[in-house]
Amino acid sequence: MRSARSPFRSRVTAVAAVTALTALLALGSPVSAVGGPTGSPTGGPTGGDGHDRRPCVASRLPDRGPARDVLRIAERAKTEMDLKSVIVRVTAGDREILTTALGESMTGVPAAPAMHFRNGNIAISYLGTALLRLVDQGKVRLDDPVARWLPDLKDGDRITLRMLAASTTGLVDYVKAAGFGESVYANPFRQWTAEELVAISTSKPRWYEPGTNWSYSHANFVLLGAALEKITGTRLDVLLRHEVLRPLGLHETRNSFTPEIPEPVLHAFTAERGTYEESTFCNPSWTTAPGAVQTTDICDLARSAAGIGSGELVSPASYRELLNPGTVGLGHATKTCPATVCLPNTEATHYGLGVLILGDWIAQHPLFFGYSASQAYLPSKRLAIAVSTTNGPTAQAGHSAHTIAQRIAAALAPNHPIPDFG
Repeated sequence: MRSARSPFRSRVTAVAAVTALTALLALGSPVSAVGGPTGSPTGGPTGGDGHDRRPCVASRLPDRGPARDVLRIAERAKTEMDLKSVIVRVTAGDREILTTALGESMTGVPAAPAMHFRNGNIAISYLGTALLRLVDQGKVRLDDPVARWLPDLKDGDRITLRMLAASTTGLVDYVKAAGFGESVYANPFRQWTAEELVAISTSKPRWYEPGTNWSYSHANFVLLGAALEKITGTRLDVLLRHEVLRPLGLHETRNSFTPEIPEPVLHAFTAERGTYEESTFCNPSWTTAPGAVQTTDICDLARSAAGIGSGELVSPASYRELLNPGTVGLGHATKTCPATVCLPNTEATHYGLGVLILGDWIAQHPLFFGYSASQAYLPSKRLAIAVSTTNGPTAQAGHSAHTIAQRIAAALAPNHPIPDFG
């Protein structure tokens, strides 16, 4: 979520943040404060569909055991990386190991577990799972050509639903197209349309023939969202709520067609454009398909990690496709696709259907204008890790939430490290 390279600061391992534009710095003071069960803003006790939901609040301060280990990792990372806030939730099956919030949302406003933040490419995992549920319902096949639903897409008769969800179409990533990053920086509040975004990608020569290689392209998921709407005759946000969010009990995860974030809000700040400014409400319309531009809280993020990572909503056959839709063995440089774009997909690290397979973990870790997040799930131990961070004034560009998740995994499951992609 995101991506192989941002248009501003590149690093190969950033492919995992497939909806990221760039690693953005946030301005704030390093304040360490653990939110408690009282005195912190929390979400409502009832979800949008009327089902009861426990408030997302911090655990009691641990003094020993795995919970204490996780807390120390978060505290050290916050100081070491100069993070404005660190929010963490770790569960093992139905057991909570730790939920905590460190630092501030804004000056004088402590961060709290119930605060909402942008979940970026986490929503792409919902697109993949929604597609697989339609497959299980007999409504589509993964290898159906998308021309049936998107007749105006060039070569749509050779591009399948599988290729869109697995990112093997060869479409250029509009995020890395010349001038796109500059346009976003010039007006970070611009509302982009799906048509504008796809047009950037389809106007460029394809990196390779569909299905023959692997490269990340945001355009794939904009198109997948459009195809899902056509298949079902249902607006994408409604479809995802029905097929994924509601069945998993993700009551605090919701789409917005504007930059709005529901209260309580985890604020982000960035100095990426050369001056300190708040970036909380920069417009995320360019990041993925309309209807899948979401916000969430840390409790939903941990539940999402477990629900998506375990294949809870799909059949065993579809779960196997989720974990390897044929991407293993793809990803290699060619005369038309450089090694920085066509990245290797191996048994150890590869792209699934909207998810990253990192060793034994199923993961995603988005990055967007001062927000960093990570969800990771280890099926063998039913271990779910969810992390959200915002950056302080001297924080380095990069996936700080993913790094913290890796450190937590190393402490709790030392035989199952989370590798970087590629």
